[in-house]
Amino acid sequence: MLQKQIWDTLSKVNVNEHVERKGNLSYLSWAWAWGTMMEHYPTTDYSFELEKFDDGTVQVTANVTISVGEESVTRFMWLPVMDYKNKAIKNPDAFAINTARMRCLTKCFAMFGLGHYIYAGEDTPQASGIEAEQVGQLVTLIKETESDITKFLKVFKVQKIEDLDSNQFEQAHRMLVKKLEQK
Repeated sequence: MLQKQIWDTLSKVNVNEHVERKGNLSYLSWAWAWGTMMEHYPTTDYSFELEKFDDGTVQVTANVTISVGEESVTRFMWLPVMDYKNKAIKNPDAFAINTARMRCLTKCFAMFGLGHYIYAGEDTPQASGIEAEQVGQLVTLIKETESDITKFLKVFKVQKIEDLDSNQFEQAHRMLVKKLEQK
């Protein structure tokens, strides 16, 4: 199924070094996001719609379609035109509308998987597990440090060591090495 193929591809892309921060919110650079979409799905196309409300505020809707062969998937997302405090702007100018369009486009890419974890408040995409060699390293360190495996798994919220992602592996490895050095 094309939706799953697209999600499986884009949700694994780490976008962290292209994230911009404004206040306490994170945004993915639209130019980088578009480049990534073109790298993976060069037939991606988009359009925008504007909806004006009685109070003078405006909402942007982005429609994104990815085609692969005869199949295509379309997603849409919406976003109000906002100021720097993330408050809706009354009677926004062209620059504010342009900014909202590009933010909305990038937000719509997240509906396909690209940078979705940013909107979930997470730091990195979840990898699909660690290599057997990494599992072996952790098992050895757990034994050498006489750590409780049940507590270890609970700390990382996994059922078994193989379920750790690469970021969790790095964190666990550092923690266990530090514990070993302290012994």
